[in-house]
Amino acid sequence: MTSRTIDIRGRKVAVAEAGKGAPLLYLHGFADIHGAAPDFLPFHQALAKDFRVIAPAHPACAGSDEDEDIETMDDLAFHYLEVLDALELETVAIAGTCVGGWIAAELATRIPERITGLALIAASGLYVQDKPIGDLFWEAQPTNGTEFRGFRALMFGDPDSATARALFPDRGGDIPRELARYKAMRFASRIGFAPPYFYNRKLRDRLPRYRSPALIVWGAKDTMVPIEHARAYADAFPKAKLETIAGVGHSPQIEAAEQTAALIAQFLGGNTAVKKPAAKGKKG
Repeated sequence: MTSRTIDIRGRKVAVAEAGKGAPLLYLHGFADIHGAAPDFLPFHQALAKDFRVIAPAHPACAGSDEDEDIETMDDLAFHYLEVLDALELETVAIAGTCVGGWIAAELATRIPERITGLALIAASGLYVQDKPIGDLFWEAQPTNGTEFRGFRALMFGDPDSATARALFPDRGGDIPRELARYKAMRFASRIGFAPPYFYNRKLRDRLPRYRSPALIVWGAKDTMVPIEHARAYADAFPKAKLETIAGVGHSPQIEAAEQTAALIAQFLGGNTAVKKPAAKGKKG
């Protein structure tokens, strides 16, 4: 992995990159690079076998400067339009996880002609009646001042797994890791802090503007963004393929790293074969 910064109107944006081949813009979530880890994880490394993975950090996350002018998702979407221009990506495939998937979907409605492929992993962004997105802001506060099991339960199918505990340990982690988590939540509060959280009511009706195929990848045990949101995305896109992964929660990119990367690579035209079959939903 290599790291660099780009300038967006005087503000620094940190960018991590790895791999060769066709560019793939990766927009991160919370249990992810720039959110809970300083380096690319096995999922990103697997994608880098097929693509040049380009992962900018959201404003205020990791090494990116905060942008006080971002107050809504619309502001953030235009920030990423400027990021695409600064990266000289006239056309590009985009994959996004959680809030990164939401941003990817918003970009797809604004510049569909520039997006050559779209993969959403456990994406937030939609309002689904009676199926609210989890209260990440509440769970980000440790129980008894030391325990993050509630936070892990939103992020993972098994909140007590070694991987979950390594990314979000009880009693706090090292200072850089804790600071990264704090920055990610500070960023999230700018665009997601309106109950039931992390949604744009207008997004679903705008999704048909993206007429190219879209891949929706979801964990069957996701309690952060319920599976009904996956079906809503799949129903709204004109051409969508839904892949659900059994036994996995909100972080397929962590809990089923190779399988998730293979699904994306296969969908976007990479060379990696899917090693394990996933339960399939709607095909478009």
